Amino acid sequence: MHRFWHGILHGLSEGGLMVWMTWWPLVLGFSLSGLVQAAIPRDGLRAKLGGKGLAPVLWAASLGVISSSCSYAASAMARALFLRGARFRHAIIFMVASTNLVVELGIVLWLLLGWPFLVAEVVGGLLMIGLLAAAGRILDRDQDALRASLSAPETADVTATSWRHALRQRATWEKSAGYVLGDLTMLRGELVAGFAVAGFLTACVPNAWWSHLFLTGHGFWSTLENAVVAPLVAVISFVCSVGNVPLAAALWMRGVAFGGVIAFLFADLVTLPLLLAYRRLFNTRVAIRVGLVLWVVMSVAGIATQYLLGWSHVTPSVHHSALMGASITVGPTMYLNIVATVVLVAWWWLRRHGAPSSSTAVDPVCHMQVDISAPAATVRHDGTLFYFCSPSCGDSFERQPEKYLSGMVASPTGSAIDPICGMRVDPQNAAAEVTIEGVTTYFCATGCRDQFLAGPTAAPGTTTISLGRKPTT
Repeated sequence: MHRFWHGILHGLSEGGLMVWMTWWPLVLGFSLSGLVQAAIPRDGLRAKLGGKGLAPVLWAASLGVISSSCSYAASAMARALFLRGARFRHAIIFMVASTNLVVELGIVLWLLLGWPFLVAEVVGGLLMIGLLAAAGRILDRDQDALRASLSAPETADVTATSWRHALRQRATWEKSAGYVLGDLTMLRGELVAGFAVAGFLTACVPNAWWSHLFLTGHGFWSTLENAVVAPLVAVISFVCSVGNVPLAAALWMRGVAFGGVIAFLFADLVTLPLLLAYRRLFNTRVAIRVGLVLWVVMSVAGIATQYLLGWSHVTPSVHHSALMGASITVGPTMYLNIVATVVLVAWWWLRRHGAPSSSTAVDPVCHMQVDISAPAATVRHDGTLFYFCSPSCGDSFERQPEKYLSGMVASPTGSAIDPICGMRVDPQNAAAEVTIEGVTTYFCATGCRDQFLAGPTAAPGTTTISLGRKPTT
Protein backbone atom coordinates (compact mmCIF):
# COMPACT_ATOMS: atom_id res chain seq x y z
CA MET A 1 0.00 0.00 0.00
CA HIS A 2 2.86 2.35 0.81
CA ARG A 3 4.39 1.64 -2.61
CA PHE A 4 1.06 2.36 -4.28
CA TRP A 5 0.67 5.77 -2.68
CA HIS A 6 4.31 6.56 -3.35
CA GLY A 7 3.67 5.87 -7.05
CA ILE A 8 0.59 8.10 -7.03
CA LEU A 9 2.47 10.98 -5.41
CA HIS A 10 5.43 10.51 -7.74
CA GLY A 11 3.16 10.60 -10.79
CA LEU A 12 1.36 13.70 -9.58
CA SER A 13 4.63 15.45 -8.82
CA GLU A 14 5.97 14.66 -12.30
CA GLY A 15 2.77 15.99 -13.89
CA GLY A 16 2.88 19.08 -11.69
CA LEU A 17 6.48 19.73 -12.73
CA MET A 18 5.43 19.62 -16.37
CA VAL A 19 2.71 22.17 -15.69
CA TRP A 20 5.21 24.38 -13.87
CA MET A 21 7.69 24.33 -16.73
CA THR A 22 5.11 24.89 -19.49
CA TRP A 23 2.78 27.39 -17.82
CA TRP A 24 4.33 30.52 -19.33
CA PRO A 25 4.76 28.98 -22.81
CA LEU A 26 1.11 27.91 -22.77
CA VAL A 27 -0.13 31.37 -21.82
CA LEU A 28 2.18 32.97 -24.38
CA GLY A 29 1.08 30.56 -27.10
CA PHE A 30 -2.63 30.93 -26.43
CA SER A 31 -2.24 34.73 -26.25
CA LEU A 32 -0.53 34.88 -29.64
CA SER A 33 -3.08 32.46 -31.09
CA GLY A 34 -5.96 34.58 -29.78
CA LEU A 35 -4.48 37.74 -31.28
CA VAL A 36 -3.95 36.08 -34.64
CA GLN A 37 -7.49 34.68 -34.71
CA ALA A 38 -8.99 38.05 -33.83
CA ALA A 39 -6.84 40.30 -36.00
CA ILE A 40 -6.24 38.44 -39.26
CA PRO A 41 -9.24 38.32 -41.64
CA ARG A 42 -10.07 34.78 -42.74
CA ASP A 43 -12.98 35.13 -45.15
CA GLY A 44 -10.68 35.75 -48.11
CA LEU A 45 -8.71 32.60 -47.31
CA ARG A 46 -11.81 30.45 -46.96
CA ALA A 47 -13.06 31.47 -50.41
CA LYS A 48 -9.92 30.01 -52.01
CA LEU A 49 -10.28 26.41 -50.83
CA GLY A 50 -12.59 25.07 -53.52
CA GLY A 51 -10.20 25.01 -56.47
CA LYS A 52 -7.54 22.62 -57.71
CA GLY A 53 -3.77 22.78 -57.75
CA LEU A 54 -1.14 23.99 -55.32
CA ALA A 55 -2.65 27.36 -54.41
CA PRO A 56 -5.68 25.99 -52.47
CA VAL A 57 -3.35 23.66 -50.55
CA LEU A 58 -1.22 26.62 -49.46
CA TRP A 59 -4.29 28.67 -48.56
CA ALA A 60 -5.73 25.80 -46.49
CA ALA A 61 -2.44 25.40 -44.63
CA SER A 62 -2.20 29.17 -44.05
CA LEU A 63 -5.73 29.31 -42.69
CA GLY A 64 -4.90 26.43 -40.35
CA VAL A 65 -1.80 28.16 -39.02
CA ILE A 66 -3.82 31.23 -37.98
CA SER A 67 -6.63 29.20 -36.41
CA SER A 68 -7.18 27.45 -33.10
CA SER A 69 -5.02 24.50 -32.08
CA CYS A 70 -7.89 22.64 -30.40
CA SER A 71 -8.33 19.36 -32.29
CA TYR A 72 -12.07 19.23 -31.65
CA ALA A 73 -12.60 22.80 -32.84
CA ALA A 74 -10.33 22.17 -35.84
CA SER A 75 -12.34 19.11 -36.90
CA ALA A 76 -15.61 21.02 -36.56
CA MET A 77 -14.16 23.94 -38.53
CA ALA A 78 -13.00 21.53 -41.24
CA ARG A 79 -16.59 20.37 -41.62
CA ALA A 80 -17.81 23.97 -41.82
CA LEU A 81 -15.24 24.76 -44.53
CA PHE A 82 -16.25 21.66 -46.49
CA LEU A 83 -19.92 22.62 -46.34
CA ARG A 84 -19.04 26.11 -47.59
CA GLY A 85 -17.47 24.72 -50.75
CA ALA A 86 -13.93 23.64 -49.83
CA ARG A 87 -12.65 20.40 -51.33
CA PHE A 88 -12.53 17.67 -48.71
CA ARG A 89 -8.74 17.28 -49.00
CA HIS A 90 -8.30 21.01 -48.30
CA ALA A 91 -10.54 20.79 -45.23
CA ILE A 92 -8.37 17.96 -43.87
CA ILE A 93 -5.18 19.89 -44.69
CA PHE A 94 -6.57 22.84 -42.75
CA MET A 95 -7.24 20.54 -39.80
CA VAL A 96 -3.68 19.17 -39.84
CA ALA A 97 -2.11 22.63 -40.07
CA SER A 98 -4.29 24.04 -37.30
CA THR A 99 -3.14 21.37 -34.84
CA ASN A 100 0.50 20.86 -35.85
CA LEU A 101 1.76 24.22 -37.13
CA VAL A 102 0.54 26.61 -34.45
CA VAL A 103 2.51 28.82 -32.08
CA GLU A 104 1.62 27.35 -28.70
CA LEU A 105 2.51 23.81 -29.74
CA GLY A 106 5.90 24.91 -31.05
CA ILE A 107 6.75 26.85 -27.88
CA VAL A 108 5.91 23.95 -25.56
CA LEU A 109 7.81 21.51 -27.79
CA TRP A 110 10.88 23.73 -27.78
CA LEU A 111 10.81 24.06 -24.00
CA LEU A 112 10.18 20.40 -23.11
CA LEU A 113 12.13 18.61 -25.82
CA GLY A 114 14.40 21.17 -27.45
CA TRP A 115 14.63 22.96 -30.77
CA PRO A 116 15.22 19.81 -32.89
CA PHE A 117 11.68 18.69 -32.09
CA LEU A 118 10.35 22.12 -33.01
CA VAL A 119 12.12 21.88 -36.37
CA ALA A 120 10.83 18.33 -36.80
CA GLU A 121 7.26 19.40 -36.06
CA VAL A 122 7.42 22.07 -38.78
CA VAL A 123 9.17 19.85 -41.33
CA GLY A 124 6.94 16.88 -40.57
CA GLY A 125 3.81 19.03 -40.65
CA LEU A 126 4.70 20.30 -44.10
CA LEU A 127 5.41 16.74 -45.23
CA MET A 128 1.99 15.66 -43.96
CA ILE A 129 0.34 18.46 -45.91
CA GLY A 130 2.16 17.38 -49.08
CA LEU A 131 1.21 13.73 -48.54
CA LEU A 132 -2.45 14.63 -47.93
CA ALA A 133 -2.49 16.68 -51.11
CA ALA A 134 -1.09 13.67 -52.96
CA ALA A 135 -3.77 11.46 -51.40
CA GLY A 136 -6.47 13.90 -52.49
CA ARG A 137 -8.32 11.46 -54.74
CA ILE A 138 -8.85 9.09 -51.83
CA LEU A 139 -10.05 11.88 -49.53
CA ASP A 140 -12.25 13.55 -52.16
CA ARG A 141 -14.07 10.35 -53.08
CA ASP A 142 -17.86 10.93 -53.19
CA GLN A 143 -17.39 14.42 -51.73
CA ASP A 144 -20.38 15.89 -53.62
CA ALA A 145 -22.71 13.21 -52.27
CA LEU A 146 -21.29 13.69 -48.80
CA ARG A 147 -21.80 17.46 -48.93
CA ALA A 148 -25.38 16.98 -50.10
CA SER A 149 -26.10 14.62 -47.20
CA LEU A 150 -24.96 17.11 -44.57
CA SER A 151 -26.88 20.17 -43.43
CA ALA A 152 -24.96 23.43 -43.58
CA PRO A 153 -25.25 25.75 -40.57
CA GLU A 154 -26.53 29.29 -40.99
CA THR A 155 -23.82 31.91 -41.14
CA ALA A 156 -23.54 35.66 -40.79
CA ASP A 157 -21.61 38.11 -42.92
CA VAL A 158 -18.71 39.76 -41.13
CA THR A 159 -16.87 42.79 -42.43
CA ALA A 160 -13.12 42.21 -42.30
CA THR A 161 -10.42 44.83 -41.78
CA SER A 162 -6.67 44.62 -42.27
CA TRP A 163 -4.70 43.15 -39.38
CA ARG A 164 -2.72 46.39 -38.94
CA HIS A 165 -5.90 48.39 -38.49
CA ALA A 166 -7.44 45.68 -36.31
CA LEU A 167 -4.54 45.65 -33.84
CA ARG A 168 -5.12 49.36 -33.15
CA GLN A 169 -8.71 48.72 -32.10
CA ARG A 170 -9.67 47.92 -28.51
CA ALA A 171 -12.42 45.67 -29.85
CA THR A 172 -9.79 43.40 -31.41
CA TRP A 173 -8.05 42.90 -28.07
CA GLU A 174 -11.38 42.23 -26.38
CA LYS A 175 -12.16 39.69 -29.09
CA SER A 176 -8.70 38.17 -28.61
CA ALA A 177 -9.42 37.77 -24.91
CA GLY A 178 -12.51 35.78 -25.83
CA TYR A 179 -10.48 33.44 -28.02
CA VAL A 180 -7.73 33.04 -25.41
CA LEU A 181 -10.10 32.17 -22.59
CA GLY A 182 -12.40 30.16 -24.84
CA ASP A 183 -9.55 28.01 -26.17
CA LEU A 184 -8.17 27.47 -22.68
CA THR A 185 -11.61 26.49 -21.44
CA MET A 186 -12.06 24.08 -24.34
CA LEU A 187 -8.63 22.52 -23.86
CA ARG A 188 -8.35 22.45 -20.09
CA GLY A 189 -9.54 18.84 -19.86
CA GLU A 190 -7.07 17.75 -22.55
CA LEU A 191 -4.20 19.59 -20.89
CA VAL A 192 -4.92 18.22 -17.42
CA ALA A 193 -5.29 14.70 -18.80
CA GLY A 194 -2.11 15.03 -20.85
CA PHE A 195 0.01 16.20 -17.94
CA ALA A 196 -1.49 13.64 -15.54
CA VAL A 197 -1.07 10.68 -17.89
CA ALA A 198 2.46 11.78 -18.85
CA GLY A 199 3.38 12.12 -15.18
CA PHE A 200 2.25 8.59 -14.37
CA LEU A 201 3.84 7.13 -17.49
CA THR A 202 7.15 8.73 -16.53
CA ALA A 203 6.98 7.73 -12.89
CA CYS A 204 5.23 4.38 -12.85
CA VAL A 205 5.71 2.47 -16.11
CA PRO A 206 8.95 0.44 -16.08
CA ASN A 207 11.40 0.63 -18.97
CA ALA A 208 10.90 -3.08 -19.68
CA TRP A 209 7.29 -2.43 -20.66
CA TRP A 210 8.31 0.18 -23.22
CA SER A 211 10.98 -2.11 -24.67
CA HIS A 212 8.29 -4.75 -25.33
CA LEU A 213 6.02 -2.21 -27.05
CA PHE A 214 8.65 -0.27 -29.01
CA LEU A 215 11.57 -2.03 -30.70
CA THR A 216 15.06 -0.62 -30.20
CA GLY A 217 18.45 -1.39 -31.67
CA HIS A 218 17.26 -2.59 -35.08
CA GLY A 219 17.97 0.50 -37.15
CA PHE A 220 15.35 1.31 -39.78
CA TRP A 221 13.04 -1.49 -38.61
CA SER A 222 12.88 0.01 -35.11
CA THR A 223 12.02 3.42 -36.57
CA LEU A 224 9.35 1.86 -38.81
CA GLU A 225 7.77 -0.11 -35.97
CA ASN A 226 7.88 2.89 -33.59
CA ALA A 227 6.32 5.23 -36.16
CA VAL A 228 3.51 2.75 -36.90
CA VAL A 229 2.79 1.80 -33.28
CA ALA A 230 3.06 5.27 -31.72
CA PRO A 231 -0.16 6.59 -33.36
CA LEU A 232 -2.00 3.52 -32.05
CA VAL A 233 -0.87 4.47 -28.54
CA ALA A 234 -2.29 7.94 -29.21
CA VAL A 235 -5.63 6.40 -30.25
CA ILE A 236 -6.15 4.95 -26.78
CA SER A 237 -4.55 7.83 -24.85
CA PHE A 238 -7.66 10.05 -25.29
CA VAL A 239 -5.36 13.11 -25.21
CA CYS A 240 -4.98 15.46 -28.16
CA SER A 241 -3.69 18.89 -29.16
CA VAL A 242 -1.07 20.48 -26.88
CA GLY A 243 -1.83 17.83 -24.25
CA ASN A 244 0.01 15.35 -26.49
CA VAL A 245 3.36 17.10 -25.98
CA PRO A 246 4.05 15.94 -22.39
CA LEU A 247 3.14 12.40 -23.44
CA ALA A 248 5.60 12.68 -26.32
CA ALA A 249 8.25 13.83 -23.85
CA ALA A 250 7.56 10.74 -21.74
CA LEU A 251 7.93 8.47 -24.79
CA TRP A 252 11.20 10.14 -25.80
CA MET A 253 12.67 9.74 -22.33
CA ARG A 254 11.72 6.04 -22.44
CA GLY A 255 13.76 5.42 -25.60
CA VAL A 256 11.18 5.64 -28.41
CA ALA A 257 12.77 6.55 -31.76
CA PHE A 258 12.75 10.16 -32.92
CA GLY A 259 10.46 9.34 -35.85
CA GLY A 260 8.09 7.48 -33.55
CA VAL A 261 7.81 10.46 -31.20
CA ILE A 262 7.11 12.78 -34.13
CA ALA A 263 4.44 10.40 -35.45
CA PHE A 264 2.89 10.34 -31.97
CA LEU A 265 2.77 14.16 -31.90
CA PHE A 266 0.93 14.16 -35.22
CA ALA A 267 -1.46 11.50 -33.93
CA ASP A 268 -3.49 14.00 -31.88
CA LEU A 269 -5.92 13.80 -34.83
CA VAL A 270 -6.56 10.05 -34.49
CA THR A 271 -7.32 9.73 -30.79
CA LEU A 272 -10.49 7.72 -30.16
CA PRO A 273 -12.60 10.77 -29.22
CA LEU A 274 -11.53 12.46 -32.48
CA LEU A 275 -12.36 9.38 -34.55
CA LEU A 276 -15.82 9.35 -32.97
CA ALA A 277 -16.08 13.08 -33.70
CA TYR A 278 -15.36 12.45 -37.41
CA ARG A 279 -18.14 9.89 -37.42
CA ARG A 280 -20.44 12.49 -35.88
CA LEU A 281 -19.31 15.29 -38.20
CA PHE A 282 -19.48 13.24 -41.42
CA ASN A 283 -20.36 9.53 -41.33
CA THR A 284 -18.83 6.20 -40.34
CA ARG A 285 -17.29 5.42 -43.74
CA VAL A 286 -15.63 8.83 -44.00
CA ALA A 287 -14.37 8.60 -40.41
CA ILE A 288 -12.68 5.26 -41.14
CA ARG A 289 -11.16 6.58 -44.37
CA VAL A 290 -9.85 9.75 -42.73
CA GLY A 291 -8.46 7.81 -39.76
CA LEU A 292 -6.59 5.32 -41.97
CA VAL A 293 -5.22 8.00 -44.30
CA LEU A 294 -4.01 10.10 -41.36
CA TRP A 295 -2.41 7.06 -39.72
CA VAL A 296 -0.42 6.21 -42.86
CA VAL A 297 0.51 9.83 -43.55
CA MET A 298 1.68 10.61 -40.03
CA SER A 299 3.74 7.39 -39.85
CA VAL A 300 5.42 8.12 -43.18
CA ALA A 301 6.00 11.75 -42.19
CA GLY A 302 7.55 10.68 -38.87
CA ILE A 303 9.99 8.30 -40.57
CA ALA A 304 10.87 10.78 -43.32
CA THR A 305 11.43 13.55 -40.79
CA GLN A 306 13.82 11.44 -38.76
CA TYR A 307 15.98 10.65 -41.79
CA LEU A 308 15.80 14.15 -43.29
CA LEU A 309 16.94 15.74 -40.03
CA GLY A 310 19.42 12.92 -39.47
CA TRP A 311 21.13 13.70 -42.75
CA SER A 312 21.26 17.35 -41.64
CA HIS A 313 22.72 16.30 -38.25
CA VAL A 314 19.75 17.86 -36.42
CA THR A 315 18.29 14.71 -34.83
CA PRO A 316 19.32 14.52 -31.14
CA SER A 317 21.33 11.45 -30.21
CA VAL A 318 20.56 11.54 -26.47
CA HIS A 319 17.08 10.85 -25.11
CA HIS A 320 16.95 13.94 -22.95
CA SER A 321 14.13 16.24 -21.83
CA ALA A 322 14.09 19.50 -19.91
CA LEU A 323 12.16 17.57 -17.25
CA MET A 324 15.13 15.38 -16.41
CA GLY A 325 16.67 16.67 -13.21
CA ALA A 326 14.36 19.70 -13.14
CA SER A 327 12.71 21.02 -9.99
CA ILE A 328 10.62 23.95 -8.85
CA THR A 329 13.05 26.66 -7.79
CA VAL A 330 13.31 30.43 -7.66
CA GLY A 331 14.64 31.50 -11.03
CA PRO A 332 13.70 32.50 -14.59
CA THR A 333 10.87 29.95 -14.84
CA MET A 334 9.21 31.29 -11.69
CA TYR A 335 9.47 34.90 -12.87
CA LEU A 336 8.09 34.03 -16.31
CA ASN A 337 5.23 32.08 -14.74
CA ILE A 338 4.35 35.08 -12.58
CA VAL A 339 4.33 37.34 -15.64
CA ALA A 340 2.22 34.78 -17.53
CA THR A 341 -0.32 34.66 -14.69
CA VAL A 342 -0.57 38.45 -14.72
CA VAL A 343 -1.11 38.37 -18.49
CA LEU A 344 -3.85 35.75 -18.13
CA VAL A 345 -5.58 37.87 -15.46
CA ALA A 346 -5.36 40.83 -17.84
CA TRP A 347 -7.04 38.80 -20.56
CA TRP A 348 -9.77 37.81 -18.09
CA TRP A 349 -10.29 41.45 -17.05
CA LEU A 350 -10.45 42.58 -20.68
CA ARG A 351 -13.00 39.89 -21.49
CA ARG A 352 -15.07 40.72 -18.45
CA HIS A 353 -15.20 44.45 -19.10
CA GLY A 354 -15.27 44.41 -22.89
CA ALA A 355 -18.28 44.91 -25.13
CA PRO A 356 -19.60 41.86 -27.03
CA SER A 357 -18.21 41.41 -30.54
CA SER A 358 -20.62 41.44 -33.47
CA SER A 359 -18.47 38.88 -35.32
CA THR A 360 -18.38 36.19 -32.62
CA ALA A 361 -20.81 34.38 -30.37
CA VAL A 362 -20.43 32.17 -27.34
CA ASP A 363 -21.48 28.53 -27.54
CA PRO A 364 -24.17 28.29 -24.82
CA VAL A 365 -23.20 24.66 -24.11
CA CYS A 366 -19.39 24.74 -23.71
CA HIS A 367 -18.93 28.57 -23.65
CA MET A 368 -16.28 28.53 -26.36
CA GLN A 369 -16.07 31.61 -28.58
CA VAL A 370 -17.33 30.89 -32.11
CA ASP A 371 -16.68 32.76 -35.34
CA ILE A 372 -20.25 33.37 -36.61
CA SER A 373 -19.10 33.53 -40.24
CA ALA A 374 -18.13 29.83 -40.11
CA PRO A 375 -19.79 28.00 -37.19
CA ALA A 376 -19.79 24.22 -36.96
CA ALA A 377 -23.51 24.21 -36.17
CA THR A 378 -26.41 26.58 -35.58
CA VAL A 379 -29.78 26.18 -33.91
CA ARG A 380 -32.69 28.62 -34.13
CA HIS A 381 -34.74 28.65 -30.93
CA ASP A 382 -37.69 30.99 -30.25
CA GLY A 383 -36.57 33.23 -33.10
CA THR A 384 -32.97 33.51 -31.85
CA LEU A 385 -30.04 31.97 -33.71
CA PHE A 386 -27.42 30.24 -31.57
CA TYR A 387 -23.94 29.34 -32.81
CA PHE A 388 -21.96 26.26 -31.72
CA CYS A 389 -18.35 25.07 -31.87
CA SER A 390 -19.41 21.54 -32.89
CA PRO A 391 -22.51 19.60 -33.97
CA SER A 392 -22.47 17.73 -30.65
CA CYS A 393 -22.94 20.99 -28.74
CA GLY A 394 -25.75 21.93 -31.12
CA ASP A 395 -27.44 18.56 -30.60
CA SER A 396 -27.14 18.90 -26.81
CA PHE A 397 -28.80 22.30 -26.99
CA GLU A 398 -31.59 21.06 -29.26
CA ARG A 399 -32.38 18.19 -26.88
CA GLN A 400 -32.54 20.39 -23.77
CA PRO A 401 -32.54 24.10 -24.67
CA GLU A 402 -34.19 24.99 -21.36
CA LYS A 403 -31.27 23.42 -19.49
CA TYR A 404 -28.76 25.82 -21.02
CA LEU A 405 -31.06 28.85 -21.13
CA SER A 406 -32.23 28.41 -17.54
CA GLY A 407 -28.61 28.18 -16.46
CA MET A 408 -28.14 31.74 -17.62
CA VAL A 409 -30.17 33.17 -14.76
CA ALA A 410 -29.48 32.42 -11.10
CA SER A 411 -30.32 33.60 -7.62
CA PRO A 412 -27.92 35.85 -5.67
CA THR A 413 -26.82 32.87 -3.60
CA GLY A 414 -25.59 30.89 -6.57
CA SER A 415 -23.63 31.49 -9.76
CA ALA A 416 -24.93 32.97 -12.99
CA ILE A 417 -23.94 32.99 -16.64
CA ASP A 418 -24.01 36.23 -18.60
CA PRO A 419 -26.55 35.46 -21.41
CA ILE A 420 -24.69 37.65 -23.91
CA CYS A 421 -21.04 36.60 -23.62
CA GLY A 422 -21.44 33.30 -21.75
CA MET A 423 -19.08 34.20 -18.90
CA ARG A 424 -19.74 33.01 -15.36
CA VAL A 425 -20.71 35.85 -13.04
CA ASP A 426 -20.79 36.06 -9.26
CA PRO A 427 -24.20 37.63 -8.59
CA GLN A 428 -22.83 39.34 -5.50
CA ASN A 429 -20.24 41.20 -7.61
CA ALA A 430 -22.00 41.44 -10.97
CA ALA A 431 -21.18 44.56 -12.99
CA ALA A 432 -24.85 44.95 -13.91
CA GLU A 433 -28.19 43.25 -13.48
CA VAL A 434 -31.70 43.48 -14.90
CA THR A 435 -34.95 42.31 -13.28
CA ILE A 436 -37.84 41.45 -15.62
CA GLU A 437 -41.11 39.98 -14.37
CA GLY A 438 -39.45 39.01 -11.10
CA VAL A 439 -36.48 37.25 -12.74
CA THR A 440 -33.03 38.80 -12.31
CA THR A 441 -30.33 38.35 -14.91
CA TYR A 442 -26.69 39.15 -14.10
CA PHE A 443 -24.00 40.53 -16.42
CA CYS A 444 -20.23 40.72 -16.48
CA ALA A 445 -20.28 44.25 -17.94
CA THR A 446 -22.68 47.10 -18.66
CA GLY A 447 -22.11 46.52 -22.39
CA CYS A 448 -23.62 43.05 -22.10
CA ARG A 449 -26.57 44.45 -20.16
CA ASP A 450 -27.21 47.06 -22.85
CA GLN A 451 -27.10 44.47 -25.61
CA PHE A 452 -29.43 42.24 -23.61
CA LEU A 453 -31.95 45.07 -23.39
CA ALA A 454 -31.62 45.72 -27.11
CA GLY A 455 -33.43 42.44 -27.67
CA PRO A 456 -33.97 41.54 -31.33
CA THR A 457 -31.68 44.34 -32.50
CA ALA A 458 -28.65 42.85 -30.74
CA ALA A 459 -25.80 41.21 -32.64
CA PRO A 460 -26.88 37.88 -34.22
CA GLY A 461 -25.99 34.80 -32.29
CA THR A 462 -25.28 36.53 -29.00
CA THR A 463 -28.74 37.31 -27.65
CA THR A 464 -30.12 34.29 -25.87
CA ILE A 465 -33.36 35.84 -24.66
CA SER A 466 -35.34 37.92 -27.14
CA LEU A 467 -36.79 40.97 -25.40
CA GLY A 468 -39.29 43.57 -26.44
CA ARG A 469 -39.67 44.93 -22.95
CA LYS A 470 -37.94 47.12 -20.39
CA PRO A 471 -36.74 46.17 -16.93
CA THR A 472 -39.05 46.53 -13.98
CA THR A 473 -38.13 48.83 -11.13
